[in-house]
Amino acid sequence: MSPARLGVALAIIVLALDQASKLWLMFGADIANRPPMTLAPFLEFVLVWNRGISYGLFQMPHAVGRWGLVIGSVIATVLLSVWLARARTRLLAAGLGLIIGGAVGNLIDRIYWGAVVDFVHFHVGDFSWYVFNVADAAIVFGVIALLYDSFFGAGASPKGADSP
Repeated sequence: MSPARLGVALAIIVLALDQASKLWLMFGADIANRPPMTLAPFLEFVLVWNRGISYGLFQMPHAVGRWGLVIGSVIATVLLSVWLARARTRLLAAGLGLIIGGAVGNLIDRIYWGAVVDFVHFHVGDFSWYVFNVADAAIVFGVIALLYDSFFGAGASPKGADSP
């Protein structure tokens, strides 16, 4: 399988898993009308509407902000797709596919719901991690793959190669 096909396949898988999990929680489990669903002492499903970007930063409660984020997401997805089409390594393509799938999943939420549906909540004692979703996790793993590829992958320059 070519790197680009791998990236597209991962994007489709992430998008399908993300939207399926959100649809099941919203319509099957009716998470909006129930208390948090405890799965383990450190893990629960709870509905959080994210009107900002990653980790709830830059909340955009108004329509202008919402549609600005939609336009930004579309532009980012197009640029990442062009990069994916040119990818020469499977790791780079996989990372881009994860990011694209996650971005499109959250983009669909923003268009349909007006905000991103976040629901996974990890917590231990007083420590509480941000509430996130499948798309967010895919984006994080995609960025990790891009960083790894940048520093250690086939395209990384050998140690000291830039030194005179």
